[in-house]
Amino acid sequence: MPALLDKRLVVVTGKGGVGKTTVAAALGLAAARAGKRTVICEVAEQERLAELFGVDASGHEERELAPNLHSVSVDPELAKEEWLRYQLKSGTLAGVLGGSSIFRYLSAAAPGLSELVTIGKVWDLAQLERRTGGSVFDLAIVDAPATGHGIAMLRAPSTYAGVARVGPIRRQALQIDRFLRDAERTGVVVVALPEEMPVNETLDLERRLGEEMEMGIDRAVVNGLYPERFTREDADRLRAAAADGTASAAVRAALAEHERVRGQRSQLRRLRRGLEAPVATLPFCFEPELGVEQLGELARRLERAL
Repeated sequence: MPALLDKRLVVVTGKGGVGKTTVAAALGLAAARAGKRTVICEVAEQERLAELFGVDASGHEERELAPNLHSVSVDPELAKEEWLRYQLKSGTLAGVLGGSSIFRYLSAAAPGLSELVTIGKVWDLAQLERRTGGSVFDLAIVDAPATGHGIAMLRAPSTYAGVARVGPIRRQALQIDRFLRDAERTGVVVVALPEEMPVNETLDLERRLGEEMEMGIDRAVVNGLYPERFTREDADRLRAAAADGTASAAVRAALAEHERVRGQRSQLRRLRRGLEAPVATLPFCFEPELGVEQLGELARRLERAL
C-alpha cells in the first residue's frame, strides 16, 4: 500500500459494473487518512462520487469530499478550453477559437481528442506545478473508463504524438506519455468481480497493457466477495436436508449461497494463478446503498490488504 500511495497517479480501471468508482473512493479515503492530499478524477462527466459522499456535485471544479480528499469530474469540452488557454497563453484567444464552429467541427472529427484532453487534465492534477493553476495534490486517482476505453485513454498521448510530428501538441503528448509509462510515478489498479467474464477481462488487460503500453498492473482488487459461512460438513448437511424434500426455503437459500461462494473462490484462485500482479479482495456490502461509513470500512480493508 505505501508504494502505491507514493506514486503521483493511480489509474483504476476494469470491466464495466465491477465497482471501480467504489474502489477508487475507498482508495482515496485510505490515501487521505495516510496524510496524502488526494484528488479523485471522474471522467466523461460522471459525478457518482458526490452522491457516495453526500455532497453537492460541482462539475469540472474541484470539490472537497472529506478531509484531505477532493474530486473533479472532467468535462472534455472544458478540458479542451483549458488546453487551448494553456497553448495559446491567452484566455481571450482560447475563447474565440474554442467557440468557433470550425474548431468544434474539427475537434469532433479528430478521433481520440476527448481522450487526449481528458488524460491531459488528469496528468495536470498529478503535477507538482499545475499548468492550469489550482490546488496541488500529493496523489491523483482516476476512476478510468471500462477496460477497452481505459486503454484507449492511456494510449491517446502516444497516438497523437505519432500524428503530430512537430509542435506543442507532440511535445505535450510525449510528456504525458512518458509520465504514464513511468512505474515510479503512475500505478494501475484493476477491479474485478469473482466471476468468469471479469476475471477473463482482467487477465487480458494485463496482457494488453504490457504489449501495447509497456505498463504493468500494480494491484488487482476483487470486489464483492461473499463470506464463507459454512464448512464442508455444514454444506453436506444442507445438501442432505435439501435431498429429502423437507428443506425449508431458508435451507435452500443457504445452500444456494454456499454454491455461489464456491464459484467465487474458484474464480479468485484462477485469477491469482493467471495474474502476475498481487490480488486483494473486498467483501460484498449487503447495505442497499453505500455511504461514507461503508466506504470507510472498505478503505480500512484496503489498508490491511495492500
